[in-house]
Amino acid sequence: MPRPVTLFSGQWADLPLQTFLKKAKSFGYDGVELGCWGDHFEVAKADQKYCDAKRALIKKAGLQCHAISAHLVGQAVCDNIDERHKQILPDYVYGDGKPEGVRKRAAEEMMKTAQAAKRFGVKVVNGFTGSSIWHLVYSFPPNLPKQIENGYKDFGKRFKPILDEFQKQGVRFALEVHPTEIAFDIASARRAIEAVDGHPAFGFNYDPSHFGYQGVDYTKFIYTFPDRIFHVHMKDVAWGIGDGTVGVFGGHVDFHKPERYWDFKSVGRGMINFEKIIRALNDINYGGPLSVEWEDGGMDREFGAKESCEYVKRIDFPASKIIFDAQFAEK
Repeated sequence: MPRPVTLFSGQWADLPLQTFLKKAKSFGYDGVELGCWGDHFEVAKADQKYCDAKRALIKKAGLQCHAISAHLVGQAVCDNIDERHKQILPDYVYGDGKPEGVRKRAAEEMMKTAQAAKRFGVKVVNGFTGSSIWHLVYSFPPNLPKQIENGYKDFGKRFKPILDEFQKQGVRFALEVHPTEIAFDIASARRAIEAVDGHPAFGFNYDPSHFGYQGVDYTKFIYTFPDRIFHVHMKDVAWGIGDGTVGVFGGHVDFHKPERYWDFKSVGRGMINFEKIIRALNDINYGGPLSVEWEDGGMDREFGAKESCEYVKRIDFPASKIIFDAQFAEK
Protein backbone atom coordinates (compact mmCIF):
# COMPACT_ATOMS: atom_id res chain seq x y z
CA MET A 1 0.00 0.00 0.00
CA PRO A 2 1.46 3.41 -0.95
CA ARG A 3 2.17 5.89 1.78
CA PRO A 4 -0.58 8.51 2.14
CA VAL A 5 0.36 11.92 0.76
CA THR A 6 -0.97 14.66 3.02
CA LEU A 7 -0.91 18.46 3.08
CA PHE A 8 0.19 20.34 6.20
CA SER A 9 -2.33 23.06 7.03
CA GLY A 10 0.13 25.39 8.78
CA GLN A 11 0.67 27.62 5.75
CA TRP A 12 -3.10 27.65 5.04
CA ALA A 13 -4.35 28.75 8.47
CA ASP A 14 -5.80 31.92 6.97
CA LEU A 15 -8.51 29.70 5.43
CA PRO A 16 -11.37 28.12 7.38
CA LEU A 17 -10.81 24.41 7.83
CA GLN A 18 -13.70 23.43 5.56
CA THR A 19 -12.27 25.53 2.73
CA PHE A 20 -8.80 24.09 3.25
CA LEU A 21 -10.15 20.52 3.19
CA LYS A 22 -11.99 21.09 -0.08
CA LYS A 23 -8.86 22.52 -1.64
CA ALA A 24 -6.64 19.67 -0.38
CA LYS A 25 -9.03 17.13 -1.86
CA SER A 26 -9.19 18.98 -5.18
CA PHE A 27 -5.37 19.07 -5.33
CA GLY A 28 -5.31 15.25 -5.09
CA TYR A 29 -4.16 14.73 -1.50
CA ASP A 30 -5.05 11.63 0.50
CA GLY A 31 -5.22 13.54 3.75
CA VAL A 32 -4.17 16.48 5.87
CA GLU A 33 -1.89 17.27 8.79
CA LEU A 34 -3.64 19.85 10.96
CA GLY A 35 -1.82 22.75 12.58
CA CYS A 36 -3.01 23.70 16.07
CA TRP A 37 -3.77 27.28 15.10
CA GLY A 38 -6.43 29.11 13.16
CA ASP A 39 -9.64 27.10 13.40
CA HIS A 40 -7.96 23.93 12.11
CA PHE A 41 -7.39 22.30 15.51
CA GLU A 42 -7.91 24.30 18.71
CA VAL A 43 -6.51 22.48 21.73
CA ALA A 44 -8.47 24.63 24.21
CA LYS A 45 -11.75 23.47 22.62
CA ALA A 46 -10.74 19.88 21.93
CA ASP A 47 -13.13 17.86 24.08
CA GLN A 48 -14.44 14.58 22.66
CA LYS A 49 -17.39 16.23 20.90
CA TYR A 50 -15.08 18.75 19.19
CA CYS A 51 -12.63 16.01 18.13
CA ASP A 52 -15.41 13.81 16.77
CA ALA A 53 -16.81 16.73 14.78
CA LYS A 54 -13.38 17.51 13.27
CA ARG A 55 -12.86 13.87 12.38
CA ALA A 56 -16.31 13.71 10.75
CA LEU A 57 -15.56 16.85 8.72
CA ILE A 58 -12.31 15.34 7.44
CA LYS A 59 -14.01 12.02 6.60
CA LYS A 60 -16.83 13.81 4.77
CA ALA A 61 -14.19 15.57 2.64
CA GLY A 62 -12.82 12.14 1.69
CA LEU A 63 -9.54 12.70 3.51
CA GLN A 64 -7.40 11.11 6.23
CA CYS A 65 -5.56 12.68 9.17
CA HIS A 66 -2.59 11.01 10.85
CA ALA A 67 -0.99 13.86 12.79
CA ILE A 68 -1.53 17.28 14.32
CA SER A 69 1.17 19.88 14.78
CA ALA A 70 1.97 22.15 17.71
CA HIS A 71 5.00 24.03 16.44
CA LEU A 72 4.00 27.45 17.79
CA VAL A 73 3.28 26.52 21.40
CA GLY A 74 6.14 24.01 21.50
CA GLN A 75 8.56 26.78 20.53
CA ALA A 76 7.81 28.60 23.79
CA VAL A 77 8.62 25.67 26.11
CA CYS A 78 12.40 26.20 26.06
CA ASP A 79 12.87 29.53 24.28
CA ASN A 80 14.24 32.80 25.59
CA ILE A 81 10.86 34.53 25.55
CA ASP A 82 10.38 38.04 24.19
CA GLU A 83 7.69 40.06 22.39
CA ARG A 84 8.07 37.99 19.19
CA HIS A 85 6.30 35.10 20.91
CA LYS A 86 3.14 37.10 21.45
CA GLN A 87 2.33 36.93 17.73
CA ILE A 88 2.46 33.11 17.61
CA LEU A 89 0.93 32.08 20.96
CA PRO A 90 -2.67 31.97 22.15
CA ASP A 91 -3.39 34.81 24.56
CA TYR A 92 -3.95 32.38 27.42
CA VAL A 93 -0.46 30.95 26.91
CA TYR A 94 1.38 34.24 26.43
CA GLY A 95 -0.48 35.90 29.32
CA ASP A 96 1.51 38.76 30.82
CA GLY A 97 4.59 37.76 28.82
CA LYS A 98 6.80 37.07 31.84
CA PRO A 99 9.18 34.45 30.42
CA GLU A 100 9.01 31.67 32.99
CA GLY A 101 5.23 31.87 33.18
CA VAL A 102 5.00 31.65 29.38
CA ARG A 103 7.27 28.58 29.35
CA LYS A 104 5.24 26.83 32.05
CA ARG A 105 1.91 27.55 30.36
CA ALA A 106 3.33 26.37 27.04
CA ALA A 107 4.41 23.10 28.67
CA GLU A 108 0.92 22.63 30.12
CA GLU A 109 -0.59 23.29 26.69
CA MET A 110 1.69 20.66 25.14
CA MET A 111 0.46 18.10 27.67
CA LYS A 112 -3.13 19.05 26.82
CA THR A 113 -2.22 18.65 23.15
CA ALA A 114 -1.22 15.04 23.80
CA GLN A 115 -4.57 14.43 25.49
CA ALA A 116 -6.43 16.11 22.61
CA ALA A 117 -4.49 14.05 20.07
CA LYS A 118 -5.65 10.86 21.75
CA ARG A 119 -9.29 12.02 21.69
CA PHE A 120 -8.89 12.99 18.03
CA GLY A 121 -7.39 9.62 17.18
CA VAL A 122 -3.87 10.46 16.02
CA LYS A 123 -0.65 8.92 17.32
CA VAL A 124 1.78 11.72 16.43
CA VAL A 125 2.08 15.39 17.39
CA ASN A 126 4.72 17.26 15.39
CA GLY A 127 6.29 20.40 16.75
CA PHE A 128 9.15 22.52 17.95
CA THR A 129 10.86 22.71 21.34
CA GLY A 130 12.51 26.09 21.30
CA SER A 131 16.00 26.42 22.74
CA SER A 132 17.64 28.42 25.49
CA ILE A 133 21.03 28.10 23.73
CA TRP A 134 20.31 28.69 20.05
CA HIS A 135 21.80 32.20 20.33
CA LEU A 136 25.09 30.51 21.32
CA VAL A 137 25.35 28.43 18.15
CA TYR A 138 28.03 30.75 16.74
CA SER A 139 29.08 32.93 19.58
CA PHE A 140 31.64 35.44 20.63
CA PRO A 141 32.68 35.86 23.37
CA PRO A 142 33.31 32.11 23.48
CA ASN A 143 30.76 29.96 25.28
CA LEU A 144 31.49 29.35 28.93
CA PRO A 145 32.22 25.84 30.24
CA LYS A 146 28.97 23.82 30.57
CA GLN A 147 26.85 26.59 29.00
CA ILE A 148 25.74 24.31 26.15
CA GLU A 149 25.46 21.30 28.46
CA ASN A 150 23.19 23.31 30.75
CA GLY A 151 21.00 24.19 27.78
CA TYR A 152 20.41 20.50 27.08
CA LYS A 153 19.75 19.91 30.76
CA ASP A 154 17.14 22.67 30.65
CA PHE A 155 15.51 21.01 27.64
CA GLY A 156 15.46 17.64 29.41
CA LYS A 157 14.00 19.11 32.60
CA ARG A 158 11.22 20.88 30.73
CA PHE A 159 10.37 18.22 28.17
CA LYS A 160 10.56 14.95 30.10
CA PRO A 161 7.29 15.64 31.99
CA ILE A 162 5.67 16.51 28.66
CA LEU A 163 6.94 13.30 27.11
CA ASP A 164 5.71 11.30 30.09
CA GLU A 165 2.21 12.62 29.39
CA PHE A 166 2.58 11.78 25.71
CA GLN A 167 3.55 8.22 26.59
CA LYS A 168 0.64 7.94 29.02
CA GLN A 169 -1.72 8.95 26.20
CA GLY A 170 -0.17 6.57 23.68
CA VAL A 171 0.98 9.49 21.52
CA ARG A 172 4.50 10.38 20.33
CA PHE A 173 6.12 13.81 19.97
CA ALA A 174 8.02 14.40 16.73
CA LEU A 175 10.45 17.32 16.83
CA GLU A 176 10.98 18.99 13.48
CA VAL A 177 14.77 19.28 13.56
CA HIS A 178 15.33 22.86 12.53
CA PRO A 179 17.59 25.84 13.23
CA THR A 180 16.37 27.66 16.39
CA GLU A 181 15.42 24.32 18.02
CA ILE A 182 17.33 22.25 20.57
CA ALA A 183 18.21 19.92 17.67
CA PHE A 184 19.13 21.31 14.25
CA ASP A 185 21.48 18.67 12.78
CA ILE A 186 22.57 15.09 13.48
CA ALA A 187 24.98 15.91 16.31
CA SER A 188 22.50 18.09 18.20
CA ALA A 189 19.71 15.54 17.62
CA ARG A 190 21.85 12.92 19.36
CA ARG A 191 22.33 15.24 22.32
CA ALA A 192 18.60 15.95 22.48
CA ILE A 193 17.84 12.22 22.73
CA GLU A 194 20.42 11.87 25.48
CA ALA A 195 18.95 14.87 27.33
CA VAL A 196 15.58 13.12 27.65
CA ASP A 197 17.24 9.79 28.55
CA GLY A 198 16.18 8.18 25.29
CA HIS A 199 12.50 8.71 26.09
CA PRO A 200 10.42 6.41 23.83
CA ALA A 201 7.85 9.15 23.14
CA PHE A 202 10.52 11.46 21.66
CA GLY A 203 11.44 11.32 18.00
CA PHE A 204 11.53 13.38 14.85
CA ASN A 205 9.39 14.91 12.14
CA TYR A 206 11.93 14.48 9.35
CA ASP A 207 12.18 17.50 7.03
CA PRO A 208 15.12 17.51 4.59
CA SER A 209 14.76 21.18 3.68
CA HIS A 210 16.29 22.24 6.99
CA PHE A 211 19.40 20.11 6.43
CA GLY A 212 20.32 20.73 2.80
CA TYR A 213 21.43 24.34 2.98
CA GLN A 214 23.32 23.67 6.23
CA GLY A 215 25.44 21.00 4.54
CA VAL A 216 23.99 18.21 6.71
CA ASP A 217 23.64 14.78 5.05
CA TYR A 218 19.85 14.48 5.04
CA THR A 219 19.76 10.77 4.14
CA LYS A 220 22.32 9.98 6.83
CA PHE A 221 19.85 11.49 9.33
CA ILE A 222 17.30 8.82 8.39
CA TYR A 223 19.80 5.99 8.81
CA THR A 224 21.11 7.45 12.08
CA PHE A 225 17.67 7.54 13.72
CA PRO A 226 15.64 4.79 12.01
CA ASP A 227 13.47 4.08 15.04
CA ARG A 228 12.73 7.74 15.75
CA ILE A 229 11.41 8.92 12.39
CA PHE A 230 7.78 9.30 13.48
CA HIS A 231 6.59 11.53 10.62
CA VAL A 232 7.94 12.98 7.36
CA HIS A 233 7.61 16.41 5.78
CA MET A 234 8.22 16.72 2.06
CA LYS A 235 9.71 20.16 1.57
CA ASP A 236 12.32 21.40 -0.86
CA VAL A 237 15.06 24.00 -0.75
CA ALA A 238 17.73 25.41 -3.03
CA TRP A 239 21.08 26.77 -1.90
CA GLY A 240 24.07 28.47 -3.47
CA ILE A 241 21.60 30.54 -5.51
CA GLY A 242 22.22 34.13 -4.40
CA ASP A 243 24.38 36.87 -5.83
CA GLY A 244 27.13 36.45 -3.26
CA THR A 245 26.05 39.20 -0.88
CA VAL A 246 24.17 36.96 1.60
CA GLY A 247 25.45 33.85 3.35
CA VAL A 248 23.91 30.80 4.96
CA PHE A 249 22.78 32.86 8.00
CA GLY A 250 20.44 34.91 5.83
CA GLY A 251 21.87 38.41 6.18
CA HIS A 252 18.58 39.66 7.72
CA VAL A 253 17.20 39.49 4.17
CA ASP A 254 13.62 38.29 3.70
CA PHE A 255 12.80 35.03 1.93
CA HIS A 256 12.42 35.12 -1.84
CA LYS A 257 14.90 37.91 -2.43
CA PRO A 258 17.47 37.39 -5.21
CA GLU A 259 20.36 38.04 -2.83
CA ARG A 260 19.56 35.05 -0.59
CA TYR A 261 22.00 32.14 -0.52
CA TRP A 262 19.13 29.68 0.08
CA ASP A 263 15.35 29.66 -0.18
CA PHE A 264 12.51 27.16 0.13
CA LYS A 265 11.07 25.84 -3.13
CA SER A 266 7.98 23.95 -4.25
CA VAL A 267 8.60 20.20 -3.93
CA GLY A 268 10.69 18.95 -6.85
CA ARG A 269 11.95 22.40 -7.84
CA GLY A 270 14.81 22.65 -5.33
CA MET A 271 17.99 20.66 -4.77
CA ILE A 272 16.81 17.90 -2.41
CA ASN A 273 17.23 14.41 -3.88
CA PHE A 274 13.87 12.91 -2.95
CA GLU A 275 14.59 9.56 -4.57
CA LYS A 276 17.43 9.00 -2.09
CA ILE A 277 15.01 9.90 0.70
CA ILE A 278 12.33 7.45 -0.50
CA ARG A 279 14.92 4.67 -0.74
CA ALA A 280 16.16 5.45 2.78
CA LEU A 281 12.60 5.51 4.15
CA ASN A 282 12.00 2.14 2.50
CA ASP A 283 15.18 0.80 4.09
CA ILE A 284 13.96 1.73 7.58
CA ASN A 285 10.41 0.48 6.84
CA TYR A 286 8.76 3.87 7.30
CA GLY A 287 5.12 3.50 6.27
CA GLY A 288 3.65 6.74 7.59
CA PRO A 289 2.49 9.83 5.72
CA LEU A 290 4.54 11.92 3.33
CA SER A 291 3.24 15.34 4.32
CA VAL A 292 3.83 18.27 1.98
CA GLU A 293 4.75 21.43 3.86
CA TRP A 294 4.41 23.81 0.97
CA GLU A 295 6.53 26.98 0.92
CA ASP A 296 7.69 28.88 -2.12
CA GLY A 297 7.57 32.67 -2.06
CA GLY A 298 7.74 32.90 -5.85
CA MET A 299 4.82 30.63 -6.74
CA ASP A 300 1.03 30.63 -6.35
CA ARG A 301 0.37 28.27 -3.45
CA GLU A 302 -2.57 26.46 -5.06
CA PHE A 303 -0.57 25.74 -8.20
CA GLY A 304 2.37 24.66 -6.05
CA ALA A 305 0.38 22.46 -3.69
CA LYS A 306 -1.24 20.59 -6.58
CA GLU A 307 2.06 20.18 -8.40
CA SER A 308 3.75 19.00 -5.20
CA CYS A 309 1.08 16.36 -4.59
CA GLU A 310 1.53 14.99 -8.10
CA TYR A 311 5.31 15.00 -7.71
CA VAL A 312 5.34 13.16 -4.36
CA LYS A 313 2.91 10.51 -5.60
CA ARG A 314 5.05 10.01 -8.68
CA ILE A 315 8.37 9.60 -6.86
CA ASP A 316 7.11 7.42 -3.98
CA PHE A 317 7.49 3.68 -4.47
CA PRO A 318 7.32 0.58 -2.25
CA ALA A 319 10.37 -1.38 -1.17
CA SER A 320 11.26 -4.61 -2.93
CA LYS A 321 9.90 -7.79 -1.33
CA ILE A 322 12.43 -10.07 -2.99
CA ILE A 323 16.19 -10.52 -3.12
CA PHE A 324 16.91 -9.87 -6.77
CA ASP A 325 19.60 -12.50 -7.42
CA ALA A 326 17.63 -15.17 -5.55
CA GLN A 327 15.43 -15.71 -8.61
CA PHE A 328 18.28 -17.38 -10.44
CA ALA A 329 18.34 -20.14 -7.84
CA GLU A 330 14.60 -20.88 -8.26
CA LYS A 331 13.65 -24.05 -10.12
